[in-house]
Amino acid sequence: MPSSHRRYGDWTIARIHQEATRLGPSVATLCTLILERRPHPEQGFRACIGILRLARSVGADRLDAAAERALTIGTLTYSSVKSILDHRLERAAGSASPDPTPIRHPNIRGGGYFH
Repeated sequence: MPSSHRRYGDWTIARIHQEATRLGPSVATLCTLILERRPHPEQGFRACIGILRLARSVGADRLDAAAERALTIGTLTYSSVKSILDHRLERAAGSASPDPTPIRHPNIRGGGYFH
């Protein structure tokens, strides 16, 4: 096994789930979804281990809040969780759904113009 693969040899799905649960429910849910959405769960080990290691620098509370935000907006990657933490978006209020009313402006033609 190449050295880059050997370092993940002692990690299992159960261990990742146990560590993620220890950090918070949102982290556990995020890691579970990452592992489930891969053809082979082992393909998600690197992302999950990276997310778990973020707790060393930011703490479990911030990581859980960032994981909750990532789940809310539907981004299930290490880089998105890291970006949320880097920009301190875990504290920002969740974005509300866009206003469903159409924009009225004389410069906008609309669907009727093309039919």
